[in-house]
Amino acid sequence: MPVLNEERYLRTSVRHILEQDYAGELEVVIALGPSTDDTDRIAAELVAETATGSRRVQTVPNPTGRTPAGLNAAIKASRHPVVVRVDGHGMLSPGYITTAVRLLHETGAANVGGIMHAEGENDWERAVAAAMTSRIGVGNAAFHTGGSAGEAETVYLGVFRREVLEQQGGYNEEFIRAQDWELNYRIRSAGGRIWFSPELLVSYRPRPSVAALAKQYRNYGRWRHVVARYHAGSINLRYLAPPAAVLAVGAGLVAGAVFSPWALVLPGGYLAAITAGSLPAGRGLPVGARVRIPVALATMHMSWGWGYLTSPRKLARTVIASRREPVAG
Repeated sequence: MPVLNEERYLRTSVRHILEQDYAGELEVVIALGPSTDDTDRIAAELVAETATGSRRVQTVPNPTGRTPAGLNAAIKASRHPVVVRVDGHGMLSPGYITTAVRLLHETGAANVGGIMHAEGENDWERAVAAAMTSRIGVGNAAFHTGGSAGEAETVYLGVFRREVLEQQGGYNEEFIRAQDWELNYRIRSAGGRIWFSPELLVSYRPRPSVAALAKQYRNYGRWRHVVARYHAGSINLRYLAPPAAVLAVGAGLVAGAVFSPWALVLPGGYLAAITAGSLPAGRGLPVGARVRIPVALATMHMSWGWGYLTSPRKLARTVIASRREPVAG
């Protein structure tokens, strides 16, 4: 579990791990980034509270604060043949680990994962959660919207066979974002199977503001473009939709202001589409959440697309020049 400024959810997230019904041995390794809140204190309390139990928490330093570096450090400090990735704001559902280990054996997969079940605690977070679990928000990615069990390009978080992580040299630490997609692409390229199952569910807490959501999705877009540069042939039409939307909306606004108001049909059509799409996505939610869904959708689409279009080529050069070290052995 790599953490940075996770005081709000860390204790609850760890509790969801320690209370799993898994019959085998289990250890929790938290990689501590340079937090500025009470994350380190809470982690130290968790270590002390589990010092004499059968399920213990330990910590390792992650001075860079980067997620892939923290993951590699935690994996290296762990001992067991199955590695479960968890985030500091993710809550494993009951039976998650038991089910994941069973699926590893049944499917022969290298990595299994399930649904990123976004849940909000206020109207804005509920709106983001609805956007993140709708097809108009994130396309047809099963780990967002659900679906039947089967092979997938990637899954949320993941439960891995340790030897696969070692064979791949762990996470590429140059990928500040999109490290999951990049690792799963390498696993698939080496002949490994990535398996999605709706039986596996992790509750996820969305970003608490428009600015935080925009930053998150801008980084997603820029690093997804790096993956496309680094791994030729990894791109598909779903990932090109947000940058296409940014270009269409931008061109319509400029042309509408300079040439003809008719050009405003492009941004107007986009606005109408996300408004219409927000209706089924917001079914059953309070009015305050429903009216915020179009804002969440536009923030996600435009930020992801802008990040993709403006992704610096130097990021790809840095990644391509990097050399990965094994996480263990």
